[in-house]
Amino acid sequence: MNITKKIPVVPKELLVPFIAATSIFALWGFANDLTNPMVAAFKKVMVLSNEEAYNVQFAFYFGYGVMAIPAALFIRKFSYKSGLLLGLALYAIGAMLFYPAAENGSYTYFLISLFVITCGLGFLETTSNPLILSMGSPKTATRRLNLAQSFNPIGSLTGMLIAKFVVLDRLLSVDYADSSAIVALGAEKAAEIKVHDLGVISFPYIAVGLFVALVFFVIWKTRIPAMVMGDHLSIKESLNRIFKSKTYVLGVITQMFYVGAQIMCWTAIFQLVEYLNQSSSLGIEATWWNITAMVSFVITRFIGTALMQKINPAKMLAIFGVAAAAMCAGVIVTSGLTSLVFLVLVSVFMSIMFPTIYGLALKDMGEEAKLASSGLIMAIVGGAFLPKTQALIMDYGDRVDGKEVFGDIVTAGIPEIHFSFILPMICLIVVALYGMYAFKVTKPVIH
Repeated sequence: MNITKKIPVVPKELLVPFIAATSIFALWGFANDLTNPMVAAFKKVMVLSNEEAYNVQFAFYFGYGVMAIPAALFIRKFSYKSGLLLGLALYAIGAMLFYPAAENGSYTYFLISLFVITCGLGFLETTSNPLILSMGSPKTATRRLNLAQSFNPIGSLTGMLIAKFVVLDRLLSVDYADSSAIVALGAEKAAEIKVHDLGVISFPYIAVGLFVALVFFVIWKTRIPAMVMGDHLSIKESLNRIFKSKTYVLGVITQMFYVGAQIMCWTAIFQLVEYLNQSSSLGIEATWWNITAMVSFVITRFIGTALMQKINPAKMLAIFGVAAAAMCAGVIVTSGLTSLVFLVLVSVFMSIMFPTIYGLALKDMGEEAKLASSGLIMAIVGGAFLPKTQALIMDYGDRVDGKEVFGDIVTAGIPEIHFSFILPMICLIVVALYGMYAFKVTKPVIH
C-alpha cells in the first residue's frame, strides 16, 4: 500500500494562508501578459525597431535579476510575510509611476517604471514559491507548487484581455499604416495622437497599482505563519550546501533558458502575426491567438499537475521539453497559419515547466530554499536578454519608408521571423535535457 497517496497536497490548517499566497500568483501573471503586447504598442506609438521595442522586455525582466538575491536575504532575516508586503509595495509604486511617465512622454521613464514593477515581482516570486513549497509535506511539494502556479495564468488571461480591449483597440496610431502616415498629419496632430496613446497605455498600469495597494492591506491583515523547512544555517553554510547540489545549479541554468523561451514565444506571436498579415493579407488578430495559447497553457498545466500523481515530474518535464522544441521546429519550417498553430502548441508543452524545474531544483533544500529560490527567480533574467537576441534576428532585414520588412531570407528559404524561433527551440532542448538528468538522479516517486 502506497501511504503517500494519503498525504494531502495542502494541510487543512494551512488552507487560508495557502489561498492568500496563491492569490498573489495571479498578480504577476497579470503584469507579465499585460506587458508582452506592449512591445508592439510602444513600437507603433514611439516609432521603434524590434530591437528597440524589446527594451520593454529587457527592462521588465531585468528587475528579477537585480532583486532576487536581496529579496531572499530579506525574507531570510525577516519573514515570508514581510517579503510579500515589500514586493506588493514596489509593484504598486512602479505601476503608479506610469502616470508621470505618460505626462513626460519619455520611453525611458516607462522603462524605469517597468523595472520598479519587476523589482516588486522579484520579491513576490522569491517569497511565494518557497512559501508554497513549505506548506505541507515535501513529498507533495512539486504538485503543490504546480497547483499554485495554475492560478498564475488566470492573471495572465486578464492581462491579455485588458491589453486587447483597454489598450490595443483604443490606440489611435494603429489606424495608420506606418509612422510616415502620422507624420504627414502635421507635428501638432502627431503629438496629439502620441499623448493620447501613451495615456491609453498607462491607464491599466495605474489602475492595477491601486488594486495592488488594496491587496497590500489584505495581506497585511492576513495571518501567515512563519514556515520552517529545516535547520537554519549561516549564509556561508547555506551557499556551500546549495551549490553542492548539481540538480540545483543545472536547474537555475535551465530556468533561465525556459523563461527566455516562454517570453520569446509569447511576445513573438504579435510579430509573427504582423508578418503574416503583411505577406498574405490574412487579417489575423494577434491577441486572440495569444489568448488561445494561454488557455491551452492553463488547461494543460491543470492536467499535468494531475498526471504527476502517476508520472514522475522529471520524466514529464523531459517529454514536454522534446515536444515543445519540436513545435518550435514546426514554426521554423512551415508558413502561414500552420506556423501560427505550431507556435500556439508550444504553450501546451511549456505549461508545467517553470514550477516543475523550480520544484526539482529545490528538492530536499529544506530551510535553504529561501536563499536557493533567489537563484531560480534571478534566472528569470533570461526573459531580458534572450528576447533581445531574437529581436536582432527579426531585424535582419531592412526598413523601407520607416516600416519593418520581415520577409528577408536568412537561410534555406526561411524568412527571418520564422528563423528567429531557432533560439527558443534551443532553449527548450536544454529543458528536455535537464528533465532527463533529473529523472536519472531522483528516484521515481508516485505521489
